[in-house]
Amino acid sequence: MADDTSRSDATADKGRPTPKRGEKTARVNPFRRLGRFLREVVEQLRKVVYPTRRQLITYSIVVLIFVAVVMAYIGALDFLFGDLVRRAFGADS
Repeated sequence: MADDTSRSDATADKGRPTPKRGEKTARVNPFRRLGRFLREVVEQLRKVVYPTRRQLITYSIVVLIFVAVVMAYIGALDFLFGDLVRRAFGADS
């Protein structure tokens, strides 16, 4: 078994008991936390792969066609069930 000095920071705390409520833990400066958060946000944004103009247009068209098909399907069901309800309850319009 390796000694604790070879462990990374993420695993160094494993095996320690969870602090009880009310026990004070070392507070981190909120400005430091904000700075770290912003650095991590920028780091993640650098990993983003943005679509090309052609891909964006293709994806947009696919979404619009899908939405139109779903709207037509739901509209047809609405018309069908509305007609069935009118016939069942004898409501003449």
